[in-house]
Amino acid sequence: MPVTWSDEVQSVFAGDLVTVSAYLTPAGGAVVVPVSPVGLVDRDAGSVAMTTSLAFPGKLKRLLQEPRVAMAYHTREHGFATSSRLVLAQGTAVVPAEPSPQQLALVTEQAGRFFGDLPTGRFWNWALREYVEHRLVIDIPLIRVVSWPDPHATGTPDVSGAPQPEPPAAQKPPAKGTGPRVDTAKFARQARKMPHHVIAYRGGDGYPVIAPVRVTGHSERGLHLDVTPGLLPPGGRRAGFAAHAFRPQAAGVSNRIGTGWLEVTDDTAVWAPHTAGGFSSPPNKTLHLLGNGLLSKYLIRKLRRTGALDELARARAEMRGEQQAGREQGADR
Repeated sequence: MPVTWSDEVQSVFAGDLVTVSAYLTPAGGAVVVPVSPVGLVDRDAGSVAMTTSLAFPGKLKRLLQEPRVAMAYHTREHGFATSSRLVLAQGTAVVPAEPSPQQLALVTEQAGRFFGDLPTGRFWNWALREYVEHRLVIDIPLIRVVSWPDPHATGTPDVSGAPQPEPPAAQKPPAKGTGPRVDTAKFARQARKMPHHVIAYRGGDGYPVIAPVRVTGHSERGLHLDVTPGLLPPGGRRAGFAAHAFRPQAAGVSNRIGTGWLEVTDDTAVWAPHTAGGFSSPPNKTLHLLGNGLLSKYLIRKLRRTGALDELARARAEMRGEQQAGREQGADR
């Protein structure tokens, strides 16, 4: 049976302009990145969805290897949601073999509601072709929906679908040590300029968990986090962090993301960054679109020249074949 949820949660799924998604790393950690899901939700099927560009294949390759993902709907800025609830959705990503014209048409329609209509004309049709057409819609049939009354995840959560697992055990420290490997002061300074902070880790049942936090300072150990007591499991573990900001219609996007080591005790939570990345886009919507379009065009052409685009298509087709075989075997039983 599909997972069900309340009207309040539905308004969040259908209305948030920017959320974050998390996927797992081979080492047992998590990467968390801001995304714009443009209200893609199928309540009857018990699923949400997100899009990803073939121009940036790193996340897609990882989802083909490990499809367990999570989405956290944690911001109400500039969107349409009528509820203040924080919502965590966990499920298994279904990566299509090829872009679907029908789904892309739906994404374009939904994107117009959130971002405004795309510019048209001969130049813009050329500039945005790869950005629009080389995009996959990734469905995420949900196994669990957890929501809290407020964005800080205080109070008793409502859980739909699979029961929440026991907190995961602490992980073995990495061989290179747990301390910071990038400029912690710089990372903390950049993160604190942005209003939204989250951290993600591998949960007790293997699905990513995303929690809201707030960077309050830093030391030689890493970034010091303010978090609702009991929200993060005790001990040390690999974890991903993201800070982000955005303006109306998702213009002026900025983020700072990284992977690292999280240490949680009774009264402290400290995250030591091991990798760091991020970007800022111009607040002008036209420049933002033009930059995305031209970058997508360049990267798609590069991937096509090297054969990487065809290799990725073969991997997606193989995954779809394995999924179909699994469904048929299940039906035979």
